[in-house]
Amino acid sequence: MKPRKVLTLMLSVFLLLSGLGTLTAGATPRSAGGPLLRRITRRTSITLPTAGTGVGSLPASGVALPEFPPNVEEGEAAADKSIAAQGRVRTRTQRNRSYSHRPDPQALAQDLDRQAAAEPAIPAVSPKPVSKSKPGLGKSFNGLNLRDQRLANNGNQFTLEPPDQGLCVGNGYILETVNTVLRVYDKNGTPLTGVIDHNTFYGYPPQILRSDPPIFGPSPGDPSCYYDPDNHRWYHLTWTLDVDPDSGDLLGPNHFDLAISDTPSPLGSWTIYSLPVQNDGTDGTPKHTDCPCLGDYPHIGADKNGFYITSNEYPFVGPGDLGNNFNGAQLYAFSKKELASGADSISVMVFENIKTKAGDIGFTVWPAQSSAGQYASSAGGTEYFLSSLAAEEALNTVGLDNRIVLWALTNTKSLGTSAPDPHLNSVVLTSESYGIPPLSEQKVGSVPLRDCLLVICLPGIGGGPYSGEVEGPLDSNDSRIQQVWYVNGQLWSALDTIVNVGGNFKAGIAHFVIRPRVNGDGAVSGRIRKQGYLAAPDNNVIYPAIAVLPSGRGVMAFTLVGKDYYPSAAYSTIDHDDVGNIYIASAGRGPQDGVCEYIFFNCGGTDPIPTARPRWGDYGAAVTDGDSIWIASEFIAQTCTFDKYKKDPGCGGTRVTLGNWATRISVVKP
Repeated sequence: MKPRKVLTLMLSVFLLLSGLGTLTAGATPRSAGGPLLRRITRRTSITLPTAGTGVGSLPASGVALPEFPPNVEEGEAAADKSIAAQGRVRTRTQRNRSYSHRPDPQALAQDLDRQAAAEPAIPAVSPKPVSKSKPGLGKSFNGLNLRDQRLANNGNQFTLEPPDQGLCVGNGYILETVNTVLRVYDKNGTPLTGVIDHNTFYGYPPQILRSDPPIFGPSPGDPSCYYDPDNHRWYHLTWTLDVDPDSGDLLGPNHFDLAISDTPSPLGSWTIYSLPVQNDGTDGTPKHTDCPCLGDYPHIGADKNGFYITSNEYPFVGPGDLGNNFNGAQLYAFSKKELASGADSISVMVFENIKTKAGDIGFTVWPAQSSAGQYASSAGGTEYFLSSLAAEEALNTVGLDNRIVLWALTNTKSLGTSAPDPHLNSVVLTSESYGIPPLSEQKVGSVPLRDCLLVICLPGIGGGPYSGEVEGPLDSNDSRIQQVWYVNGQLWSALDTIVNVGGNFKAGIAHFVIRPRVNGDGAVSGRIRKQGYLAAPDNNVIYPAIAVLPSGRGVMAFTLVGKDYYPSAAYSTIDHDDVGNIYIASAGRGPQDGVCEYIFFNCGGTDPIPTARPRWGDYGAAVTDGDSIWIASEFIAQTCTFDKYKKDPGCGGTRVTLGNWATRISVVKP
């Protein structure tokens, strides 16, 4: 493959991550329309390689071909040959991102019928000031970055963007996970391990061995983690797709890999299970419309009894159940005690393509996490979830809405018994308006990768008709719910939204405090006790993550970015009444300068004219630990002039040739 074509691989491909191997799994249908009871087997055990997995290096040019997963060339729709041969072609840009169109403010303003019907509108928001103070901020340190990710496992990794940041804290340890590496720290920020790639952690071969010919291995992604304060166990989740080791072609099967520590320390041995989610009737999966499908954007939560994974299901090709290449959200419910036991075989309850009774579509149905001991005990134990309705996956064609869906899974104490019988119900709550946010502009600064594209400073990078490359914006997410926190009988959460700040349309945050209730038969109701917006003056706030202490005080982490700020790790404090001002935990030092901002790399996956598709996020994290809250957000920790980049594309060990994302971990006592 020509270098020019290799370097135009879409970054979305990087995150359609691959995996090897299957497992024996069973599926037992229950009552019509009810959940399935499946059993999955223990796949393997591993011991955490605390020394790390080896640090590789890049050649003098800064590029080791291939830098990205194979099979997508310039201007070519992202189809895998093995899938395409079966008539199953799916554009990889669809992963981790809604199909939704961003609202057109001018068109909405002129839509008199819509205004007369009092339908959702773009919210006008008074901004919060960006303060120079840092209330409650304690230890703050740089976490994993793109250079760590790319050079792990002796450099047998691909370049990936964005990090998809997970964080869990407990028993004196901090575990951070991103695409596609993890690391353990103590509470002073001192690393207790090297950088450990997920392939090694899960017992897989490397993402790529750059032999002749290359050998392709799995590329796990979309990671999350959780510390269980009841059973004193650590959980790590990633999503893996199976590939052909000779070509890297996707084969269709994909699965969630779930690792649980065998002791209260993350530094010891772990037990690993795999749950197939292609849902085409193979490997014990149910058979869904137009599958094999992708179990996209998995997220986790837990109550006293259970551990929960939710995902969004997209067919590789075809209209799916909803006619829009989307089948719906899936919910997988496990017994925490059974997982902690390390049993050879465990059960999982599967709720498929979930909808409300009125037919509202489940999309990114995010499970709640809780502080230790803060669980809902009514109706035999209850786990709550939230979702939003402005995305096209939810059949919304405008990109605005004013409803939040509250979901309740009851009788969770039955999980892990010989007759598990949880029940899922939902209610739609009227909320403040929210909608798909615009892209977030960045403060102007050094973007040496862009400069390199203009003058072809490195072999295979730049050239062609794309001479108009400019510093790109950041993706501001869509309107999907982000992290959900349950404490004192209330749910706290937030999502990204378009906001009107003094006549300018920016990316802001809508936040909610919801008081849920379930009765004895599991019926759910609730009310939004508090809601509001967070916006920055003439700038943007994106990718919120909330955690709240039993005292009712909490922290919301996010990225602050705009004409006045490079991408910065920021936060606001929360109490029962309001969200505070905007505080910067660590200021960005330069703009993001990554592949997907630039037309040359065609991350938009368009044909015949390539397009950019900027990335950021796709999520941050916040967790409680005693009377403190740990937060993690993506930011930019470096800057580099073009002159320095030409001599050293790694800019003194601060970035890699094709990108420069970083993460920040901080602790706050609100």
